[in-house]
Amino acid sequence: MLNQVITRQDFDRYMVPVFAPAAFIPVKGLGSRVWDQNDKEYIDFAGGIAVNALGHAHTVAINAVKEQAEKLCHIGNGYTNEPVLRLAKQLVESTFADKVFFCNSGAEANEAALKLARKVGRLSEIDGKNEIVAFHNSFHGRTLFTVSAGGQPKYSKEFAPLPDGIHHIAFNDLDAAKATINQKTCAVIVEPIQGEGGVIPADLDFLAGLRELCDQTGAVLIFDEVQTGVGRSGRLYAYMNSGIVPDILTTAKALGGGFPIGAMLTTNQFANQFAVGDHGTTYGGNPLACAVAGAVFSHINTPEVLNGVEERQKYFKNALYQLNEKHELFEVIRGDGLLIGCVLKEEFAGKAKDINKLAGEEGLLALVAGPNVIRFTPSLIIPFSDIDEGLKRFDHALARFVKSQKGE
Repeated sequence: MLNQVITRQDFDRYMVPVFAPAAFIPVKGLGSRVWDQNDKEYIDFAGGIAVNALGHAHTVAINAVKEQAEKLCHIGNGYTNEPVLRLAKQLVESTFADKVFFCNSGAEANEAALKLARKVGRLSEIDGKNEIVAFHNSFHGRTLFTVSAGGQPKYSKEFAPLPDGIHHIAFNDLDAAKATINQKTCAVIVEPIQGEGGVIPADLDFLAGLRELCDQTGAVLIFDEVQTGVGRSGRLYAYMNSGIVPDILTTAKALGGGFPIGAMLTTNQFANQFAVGDHGTTYGGNPLACAVAGAVFSHINTPEVLNGVEERQKYFKNALYQLNEKHELFEVIRGDGLLIGCVLKEEFAGKAKDINKLAGEEGLLALVAGPNVIRFTPSLIIPFSDIDEGLKRFDHALARFVKSQKGE
């Protein structure tokens, strides 16, 4: 069975059809390069959707997996373990938080955050303090609760009736927030940079206003840093760029460098309102995941890596501006650190997937963020030579797209 021939058609035959993967199957990666079944090479600007922060097959992650797998992989939540306590200590000492809850994904981290906020609201003894304020075009996960909090109805409309008490308002609109957040609001959940929604950074005044409104009403301010966290923005977490401190922060993706893990960080004030049995997870906080995450986190949380993100962002954006002068396709190039969005001009609206497909044909892995934005979330340590080669292939893809638009 292990040596049987596998093809892309096997996906259509055996897999539940909730994804539409590319026609090729990657089988090997090293650094920021990937090879498919036919040994075709790709430059990886997608990074597993902001997950592969150290690229592919990095020795830091490999050695952590090997070392811990030979000791203890899983023990269950009736016991604690050394790697989870080490990782919790690292996160607490590096952030505003006092306590950490570990899980397996960003969705689970957000689920925990929203459940905690609901309990905080109930314990406040304010009647009806259970409403949640979220934002249009946000994305917080695929559980029923988190997909309801997300501000993209295309992901939730097929699963009604949805959890109620969730209000969606315009992102970066402080007046709308002032008109909506009140004494019955138990939580405000926001991404410092909307990733799936189009790589849209939050205005600092907007985040500061949310902080003030939450303080006034006793609502919990949740920062969803699943995509922006662990170095992606050039700081360990994006809130550190804003000066605005949340009450709860959720993190996943890059935290494990490719190994599934998520976490909810919060202060004692809120953590202590959860009691034994209020929430839980079977796999969350297992020794293997936490050992890998601890090693990856330690490697990223250094001036060398974090400063390198800023250097790569400048290099990336300057090159993208030059490409845009040549092809004139993008209205704006935005984002922070190595979360970069190229927004198509209005006349090319809805064509992001077409460009992404051409990029794949040219040997470049990239992403979209909605129908109008090409998104790049490469390794935080991607070599500059790979940036050059990847953008050369992107140049070829853009040239082909321009020709197709002219009917050539």
